[in-house]
Amino acid sequence: MTATLRAEGWPINRKRVQRLMRLMGIAALGPKPNTSKPAPSHKVFPYLLHDLSIERAGPC
Repeated sequence: MTATLRAEGWPINRKRVQRLMRLMGIAALGPKPNTSKPAPSHKVFPYLLHDLSIERAGPC
């Protein structure tokens, strides 16, 4: 936003644009993190310990 306004001849800095956008209730739209969705091509590995009873910690 700042770069566009400066290119049009407005002497403005990032902080002023930030303050004005906050006053007007304008927010930037961008990609959000999508960490919960697995990629379809990734292999799902089996859980190999489901039949074992874990009674103590292993050697450290």
